[in-house]
Amino acid sequence: MINLEGKVALVTGSSRGIGRGCAEQMARAGAKVTINYNSHPEDGEAVAQSVRLLGSDAIVVKADVSDRASVDNMVERTIKHFGRLDVVVCNAYYSVREPFLSMSIEGMKKTLDVSLLGAFHTAQSGARQMVKQGDGGSILFISSVLAFIPLPTSLSYNAAKAGMNHMSATMARELTEHRIRVNVIEPGWIDTPGERQYASDTEITEGAKRLPWGRLGTTDDIGRAATFLCSDSADYITGAVLRVDGGFWLEK
Repeated sequence: MINLEGKVALVTGSSRGIGRGCAEQMARAGAKVTINYNSHPEDGEAVAQSVRLLGSDAIVVKADVSDRASVDNMVERTIKHFGRLDVVVCNAYYSVREPFLSMSIEGMKKTLDVSLLGAFHTAQSGARQMVKQGDGGSILFISSVLAFIPLPTSLSYNAAKAGMNHMSATMARELTEHRIRVNVIEPGWIDTPGERQYASDTEITEGAKRLPWGRLGTTDDIGRAATFLCSDSADYITGAVLRVDGGFWLEK
């Protein structure tokens, strides 16, 4: 059984979707959790309540991950409430779908600021705290199969996730001396509120039938994988990329 008893996890973008799945599954394994949101406070509180019902503790912190001061404050509030930080999940993202020839620099910049630099800010701030504690830790990046699948109209997001993968590997190499493990999950097509921006219920239902595994992934699918990678059961895993996509990439 995967065990995170005694661990404190900070999960960005955890008021909804994959982040929520990670927060709830980690709480189920015994972790205390900092729930982060930027624009959905009521959803953040709902996740915190879910964590408490699972028998764990949670705080809710508003933070824009593209703003370093906001990220540092979130880590500080985590330490003030829980006393330590063991797990950081960099999940918050921004994405805009635009054709390359007409895409705006504003959309490109915001996507990179949130999805790539936001992950950097969160990982570095969290890692510095772990180094200070002196007993290791785990950093997990939620990337995407689009890090290597060049989905049209998704240039900025694709680039952010590809950069994230290489960034994580570099961090993993540098942080081994501190016994801080750094890994990546690449989700495929996951049933989240964000997917509803780009596809109708009918399109999602029909599209799911065409996937190799016959269904979309769930946030719990990602959450369970994240919980394993951030647990002591994965102590010998660092610098890894785990694809959790039901074979989605095999069709591309």
